[in-house]
Amino acid sequence: MVEAMVTDMEHQQQENVTALQNETSGAMIVVLPMSLGIISNTVALFILVNAYCLQRRHSKATFLLFATSLVITDFFGHVIPGALVLRLYLSGGASPEDSSDTMCQFLGGSMVFFGLCPLLMGCAMAAERCLGVTKPLLHLSLVTKTRTKVCLSVIWLAALSVALLPCFQIGSYTYQEPKTWCFINVLNDTMEVNVTFVVLFSGLGLTSLAVALVCNTISGLTLVLARIRRQPGSHHSAHSHDIEMVVQLVGITVTSCICWSPLLILALMSVIHSSSKIVGENLAYYQTLMHIGVRLATWNQILDPWVYILLRRSVLRKIYLIVKCQAGLKDTMIGRWEKSLFPSLDQKEVNQV
Repeated sequence: MVEAMVTDMEHQQQENVTALQNETSGAMIVVLPMSLGIISNTVALFILVNAYCLQRRHSKATFLLFATSLVITDFFGHVIPGALVLRLYLSGGASPEDSSDTMCQFLGGSMVFFGLCPLLMGCAMAAERCLGVTKPLLHLSLVTKTRTKVCLSVIWLAALSVALLPCFQIGSYTYQEPKTWCFINVLNDTMEVNVTFVVLFSGLGLTSLAVALVCNTISGLTLVLARIRRQPGSHHSAHSHDIEMVVQLVGITVTSCICWSPLLILALMSVIHSSSKIVGENLAYYQTLMHIGVRLATWNQILDPWVYILLRRSVLRKIYLIVKCQAGLKDTMIGRWEKSLFPSLDQKEVNQV
């Protein structure tokens, strides 16, 4: 009997140690990306605010206002949900009986709000740049700082309205496996209102990505055609600013597509299959995919700031100079692009590198 008691105590201690290790590893999984995201967004915000204060070009100032708002939204999108998820990890997760509570409602709403905002802002930025590149005079008359701020307010309000739909009995939030995060109910006892909610959320996200891709493609092709048609010896310094902004937008769009498309598509497929009773024995498989999808989506808020940090003209110029000096490219097609891409370059800078 004593041996049995000792064995039980050892077994219980081993379970406690294992649980503690799982909680610690889970907390580290949350803390590391959150810390990286906070640092990245802080650095990007400093760069953007400094550039916005020094910028005098109308189109560039509008773009920087959008970009600054996006970085601020990404910052809070990391801090608020990340702190709640960390709390759940440290507490061992929600109990199996809990399907939803006040914290779950707030966490689920935060994830929907901070998920939609970057996608809608990326779409608005791409549309604004497309108008600025293709119709510069119309852009000058239509796009102002006041209207840009109104557009940002509408985006935040639209995302908030979608996030609050469960308060009006349209959809619901529930704990997702492993009971450490909350999201739209897409797997358990889904009803028509859940399908409507997910279709609206995923539809808005995927539509935003598609519109951004189309607008960025048009902007890029317009700039390439303008460069081809330009007469030799002519100079247009505005193109360098447009190219920089379009390159950054392409980076944002590609990052958003890679990070958000899996979760948006998977949520849509899961809720449709769940409402059709197709999930069945594959429930654990869908839960695992959802967990992976939301982890991938959180990296969007980490990678977005690095688009502005790394794809600035000053950084691109230095990379270009290093590559050019190492490769010894002279009197080539790349050399003819030098003046249009980096108008402030001269031979002295090349020699310095």
